[in-house]
Amino acid sequence: YPNPFNPITNINFALPIESDLSLEVYNLQGRMVEVLANGNMQAGYHSVVWNADSHSSGVYFVKMIAGEYVSTQKLMLVK
Repeated sequence: YPNPFNPITNINFALPIESDLSLEVYNLQGRMVEVLANGNMQAGYHSVVWNADSHSSGVYFVKMIAGEYVSTQKLMLVK
């Protein structure tokens, strides 16, 4: 939240168990534009802030991989 955002948004998620986490942002062409988190995270609720000041307006995708779990969320940056 918020979504759409300008230029900062929070990405909230919960991990039921400690696991390796990868949280990456992709543009519409499928190119990775930013890595928000990469490594081992404890179980519990987490929040990651993405400051998209250096990126242009448009649609982005946040991909989270935690163990066997994979999730993709669409974000819209409006400047």
